[in-house]
Amino acid sequence: MPEISPQARVAVIGGGPAGLMAAEVLSQGGAAVALYDAMPSVGRKFLLAGKGGMNITHSEPALDFGKRYGARAAQVAPWLAGFDAQAVRDWIHGLGVDTFVGTSGRVFPTDMKAAPLLRAWLHRLREGGVQFHMRHRWLGWNGEALRFATPDGEHEAAFDAVILALGGASWARLGSDGAWVPLLQERSVAVAPLVPSNCGFDTAWSEHFSSRHAGAPLTTVAITAQGAAGRPHKRQGQFVITAGGVEGSLIYALSAELREQIATNGSATIWLDLVPDFSAEKVFEEVTRPRGSRSMSSHLQSRLGIKGVKSGLLRECLSAAEFADTARLAQALKMLPVTLQRARPIDEAISSAGGVRFDALDANAMLHAVPGVFAAGEMVDWEAPTGGYLLTACFASGRAAGLGALAWLTRS
Repeated sequence: MPEISPQARVAVIGGGPAGLMAAEVLSQGGAAVALYDAMPSVGRKFLLAGKGGMNITHSEPALDFGKRYGARAAQVAPWLAGFDAQAVRDWIHGLGVDTFVGTSGRVFPTDMKAAPLLRAWLHRLREGGVQFHMRHRWLGWNGEALRFATPDGEHEAAFDAVILALGGASWARLGSDGAWVPLLQERSVAVAPLVPSNCGFDTAWSEHFSSRHAGAPLTTVAITAQGAAGRPHKRQGQFVITAGGVEGSLIYALSAELREQIATNGSATIWLDLVPDFSAEKVFEEVTRPRGSRSMSSHLQSRLGIKGVKSGLLRECLSAAEFADTARLAQALKMLPVTLQRARPIDEAISSAGGVRFDALDANAMLHAVPGVFAAGEMVDWEAPTGGYLLTACFASGRAAGLGALAWLTRS
């Protein structure tokens, strides 16, 4: 790691995973680091993400891992080359926290909690000399000095380099509110609009269906949606019916494609396979099997396990005539169309897409328009599904920005 002047001062704005990782790299490189955050404490979204079990990264092979970043896979690849999933695990182990791989391939701390990991990390950062300034909201620049709103009034400070790691625009109450966008645009930084990612979608359920099935999970189901270049994209998993639409891991995994379809066409259609463990031929055979005096609903439950919300979906999405047509019913069990009207609001999303465009950054994550200022984390224009991919890229991008700043500080 290059040596820098002991007088070199760097500001890190944003106390999420990317900002904290940048601060660690900078402090280890010899910089005097001041970390600012608008909230009373750092890592608030990180802690919330770990509330149900801290999924830190994923164990799948590197080639498959990289593909999870979709249209931005090539841009994210250099970050991951410097700090991949195994490096994340090694880093966590260095904090004294053990990890394990779950049955889905996701990686978790042994105790499943985010708080002990964050405490250990903050202790190491403070030991390394990082100074934390809470309740300091960044307001932009006054000349070359950074402006902050603080409980004691406005404050200004100048630095030799700056890392911006301000997050996207999901969960504003935890600090990611996108308020930085106009501040960068004023400096001629190209910013793609912030939009929801890993989000739910609205659809026009009837009151009858919604009142009976809102909150019901679909635990064995597959979805086919239109992917890149119009190719069908199929995934199996689970999701939840909401009062006005759909949400859950399977929906989140397809959110980028669905969002783009809605932007292009005004709506998106997904096709549900309600019986993914049965072939189309087997489904047709069971649907058309003689059922005697039993109703079709009882028949479907007996032969294919269709009941509850799945049965309700068939009634919701098919007309009475279609439900009575055994060939159409068999087809619908494997390809039931559901139209999605819009993504849920960005503040409800797990993450956001859009942000600082990659062509606004150089290879070291520095803004072309503002030399000495670097961007990292979710405020850059990439996205990824849940499953540890978001967090891994945030860590990796923070590291890359920190190294970029060190290189800037040691330039000849």
